[in-house]
Amino acid sequence: MAATAVRYLRSVGAATSTGPAPVDPLPRPDLRAVAEDERAPVDPAEFRRVLGHFASGVTIVTAHDPGDGDGAPEGAAGFACQSFASLSLDPPLVAFMVARTSTTWPRIARAGAFCVNVLGADQEALCRSFAVSGADKFAGVAYEAAPVTGSPLLGGVPAWIDCRVHAVHTGGDHLIVVGRVEALGASGTADSVDGDGDGDGDGDGPLLFHRGRFGRFEPFSRRGSSR
Repeated sequence: MAATAVRYLRSVGAATSTGPAPVDPLPRPDLRAVAEDERAPVDPAEFRRVLGHFASGVTIVTAHDPGDGDGAPEGAAGFACQSFASLSLDPPLVAFMVARTSTTWPRIARAGAFCVNVLGADQEALCRSFAVSGADKFAGVAYEAAPVTGSPLLGGVPAWIDCRVHAVHTGGDHLIVVGRVEALGASGTADSVDGDGDGDGDGDGPLLFHRGRFGRFEPFSRRGSSR
């Protein structure tokens, strides 16, 4: 009976599929390159010079590379990163940016997790050692496993954020890596007083980067405050 009905429907040209009827695709938009007289290119040197006026903290992003089973060894991986920021409170998300040409990023991607180590003002040498490509960055560096992901948590850092990779987005010649925070900690609290006036309990304050140079945070004097 069913076969007879199908033959009849085919004979009169009716659709025999129960799926949706085919839809004609929309016309594709016309695409063209931006003309030279429409947008002047930004000089890379000028881009760096102007953006260098924005002071930032400095971090080292680390991961435990499990290896790929095809020659790439497992072990600790990491790189110095100043393009780090908090992103969301609910859910707790952070983000960092990494160059697409980075040789460390594939190792972090394999791990699927990372730890952001926020550097203190006395850790400039540590930062410089992690900014060198191809070197054994962890030689002589004390670290332990972060509590959730097992990523390297560097000794002596004033703060750390243990994360799993949540999403990765493209951003020109960089990647925007979003991490979901699984655990975090700091060496001091807002209520502690350590003598440097910033109330962070870390002694020397954070390591800062501004216009190609490292520095430290110096708070305004509280004397004469109108609060």
